[in-house]
Amino acid sequence: MGRRKKIVQECEKLMDKPEQIRNIAIAAHVDHGKTTLTDNLLAGAGMISQDTAGQQLAMDTEEDEQERGITIDAANVSMTHEYEGTNHLVNLIDTPGHVDFGGDVTRAMRAVDGALVVVDAVEGAMPQTETVLRQALREGVKPALFINKVDRLISELQEGPEEMQERLLDVISDVNELIRGMTQDYEDRDWTVSVEDGTVAFGSALYKWGVSAPSMAETGVGFSEVIEMERNDQRKELHEQSPLSDVVLDMVCEHFPDPLDAQPRRIPTIWRGDDESELAIDMREVDDDGAVVFMATDISMDPHAGEIATGRVFSGTIRKGQELYVSGTAGKNRVQSVGVFMGGEREEVDRVPAGNIAAVTGLKDAIAGSTVSSVEMTPFESIEHISEPVITKSVEAQTMDDLPKLIETLRQVSKEDPTIRIEINEDTGEHLISGQGELHLEVITQRIERNQGIPVITGEPIVVYRESPTAQSREVEGISPNRHNRFYMSVEPLSEDIVELLKLGEATMDMPELERREALMEAGMDKDTAQNVEHIYGSNILIDDTKGIQHLNETMELVIEGLEESLDDGPLAAEPVEGALLRLHDARLHEDAIHRGPAQVIPAVREAVHRALIDAEIRLLEPIQNVRIDVPNEHMGAASGEIQGRRGRVDDMYQEGDLMVVEGIAPVDEMIGFSSDIRSATEGRASWNTENAGFRVLADNLQTEMITEIRERKGMKLELPPSVDYI
Repeated sequence: MGRRKKIVQECEKLMDKPEQIRNIAIAAHVDHGKTTLTDNLLAGAGMISQDTAGQQLAMDTEEDEQERGITIDAANVSMTHEYEGTNHLVNLIDTPGHVDFGGDVTRAMRAVDGALVVVDAVEGAMPQTETVLRQALREGVKPALFINKVDRLISELQEGPEEMQERLLDVISDVNELIRGMTQDYEDRDWTVSVEDGTVAFGSALYKWGVSAPSMAETGVGFSEVIEMERNDQRKELHEQSPLSDVVLDMVCEHFPDPLDAQPRRIPTIWRGDDESELAIDMREVDDDGAVVFMATDISMDPHAGEIATGRVFSGTIRKGQELYVSGTAGKNRVQSVGVFMGGEREEVDRVPAGNIAAVTGLKDAIAGSTVSSVEMTPFESIEHISEPVITKSVEAQTMDDLPKLIETLRQVSKEDPTIRIEINEDTGEHLISGQGELHLEVITQRIERNQGIPVITGEPIVVYRESPTAQSREVEGISPNRHNRFYMSVEPLSEDIVELLKLGEATMDMPELERREALMEAGMDKDTAQNVEHIYGSNILIDDTKGIQHLNETMELVIEGLEESLDDGPLAAEPVEGALLRLHDARLHEDAIHRGPAQVIPAVREAVHRALIDAEIRLLEPIQNVRIDVPNEHMGAASGEIQGRRGRVDDMYQEGDLMVVEGIAPVDEMIGFSSDIRSATEGRASWNTENAGFRVLADNLQTEMITEIRERKGMKLELPPSVDYI
C-alpha cells in the first residue's frame, strides 16, 4: 500500500473524533515563509521527503506560483500527528501573503478554528501581518505565533543572546498589541500569545529546526545551544535534535481549539439563524447525525472532475449521492464525490463528517461563500472581504470564435474568486475585470491564456473611482415621463463610522430590525433616522420619511430599483456612489397602477437621486494605498521622492535595524508602474509593499479633468449638467 493511501486511511479513522481534529490556517505577510513552513509539516507527517522540504514548496501547486515564488491560491492538506500518545488529524490551509490575494485568506478563515501567524524575525510584524490577524480575529479564529528566520539573526546580523532576546520579545509584544486592539470587545477572549504558555515558537523553516518553551524542556535544546550549533554550521544536527514539524504540530494540537470547543463560540458570530433551533444545536454540538450544513469557502477547477467546492462541514455527514440545497439558488444539487485534499491531489473518501474540511464535487450552483445544506436554512453570514477592487482592465478574445469560451471562463473566475468583479459592457462589448491590484489582474489574465488556451488582448489598467456627496442638499423633485408621479428627496453625507459599518457588513437588511437599528445608533445615527431605514445598498442608506402616502407600499419595490440603478452610476462620471444618506420626504403617485409602472417610477427616482446628489456637491473619490518602503539610508531621499512625486504624502520615516522605513499614502492611479520606478531610483535596493486604504476625495483642481477623462472613456457626452458648477 502506498504511503499516501495509508495517510488517507489514518485521516479517515480520525474524522469521527472531533476532539482529535484541528482545523488550522497558516497566514502571514508575503515572503515570511508560510509555504516553506508547510513543507516542513508535510515532511514531518511523512507526506514529502525530508530532504526536499523547504525547496519543494509542495503547496504551490500551480505553475505560476512556482515561477513567481509566491503563493497565489490557498491550498489544503490533511495530515496526522501524534501528540502525547494520541493521534490527531490536522486539516491545514496554506494561504497567500501578497495583499492582492487577501480574499483567499478571508475565505480560509471561515473554514478553520486556529491561525498560525508566521512573522519574519528580521522584518517583524508588517502591514499584512496586521491584516491577516484582523481577518482571523473577526471570524473568531484563535491565533498562535511562529517567529521564522531566526537563523538570520545569528548568521547574518551576528546578534548575541541578549540582542536576540530583545528583538524576539519586541516582535511578540507588537503582535500582542495588535491582538489586544482587535479583541477588546470580547471579555472571554484573552488570545494574546506568550512563550511561557507555549503559544509562541521560534525557528527556521529553511533549515527545518524549531524551539518553544515546551520543546526546550523536553529536548534540552535552548537558545544557547541553537546559537552555538548555528554558528558551527551544525544545522542538520539541530534539525535532528529539535525538528520544526514536531514543535509546531505539538503547539497546534495543544493550543488550538478542536471543533467541539470552537463551534459553540463561532456559530453565533457567523450565523444569524434561530439559536434555539435543532439546526443550531446540531452545529454547536458538531453532530455528525444531524442535518448536513456545509459552507463552501473555495471553488477550484479540476480538468477531470469539474468544479470542486472546498469548505467546512459544520454538522451532519456529507456522502456521495446526497441531494443538497445551495443558498440563493432554486432546486438541489447532487453530490458526485467527497474527498480530502493532499496538497494538489484530491483523495476520494466515502464520507466526511462534521468538524472536518471537505472537497465536494457536483455542487454546480455553489460559489465561494455559499451555504450548502440538507434542509432549507438561514444562510451563513456572507464572507466580508476587507478590501474592494481598485483596478480594472478590459479583456478581449483575440479571435471572435473564442468569445463564448472567454465569457464562460470569466464567469468561472468570478465564481472561484469573489474579490474579482466581472462586468460585461453591453454598449462597447468590452469585458472588464476589476481586482485588488496589478498583480492580481496579471495572474488572472495569464491563467485564462495558459489554462484555457484562449489568447486575449488586455487593455491598460484603469483605476476604479467612487462618487460621494460632501454637503447636505435641499429637497429636490423628480418627475416621471408622463408627469403624473413625483418624488421629493434630499441627500446628506454619511459619517465615516457608519460607512465603515456598512462596508464590513455589520448592518444589513438581512438582520433583525432591532439589531440593525442598534448597530446604526452605536455608530452615531440618531434614533428617528435609524427607525426609518427602508433600504441599504452598498454603503448608502435610504430613509423613508413619508407619512401615509397611498400606493407607496406597492411602488416601493420600483423606488428601490430606481435608487440602486442611480447609485450604480453617479451623476458625475457614472461611477458607483458611496456614503450617501438619501431621504424620501414625499411622493405624489397616480391612483391608476398602469400609470405608475417601472417606465414611470424608475426614471423619476433616478432624476430625484441625481439632482439631490448634485445639490449635495457630489465629488469624485479616488482609491489610495498605504505604501511602506524599506531602504538603505543613502537611498531614503530617492524613496520618499518617489512617493511625493506621485501626489503622495510621507507620514513617517524611522530607522529599523540597518534600514530606513518610509511610510506614506499615494493614489492608486499614480502607483501604476511604481515597481520599476522605485527599483531604478534606489538601484534595486528597496523592498516595499502597498495595501489598499479605501477612498479619499480627489483634489478640486483635478476633478474636472478626471471626470472628463472617464466620461470620454465611457462614451458619455462630455458636458456636465450646468448645475455642477461647484467643481
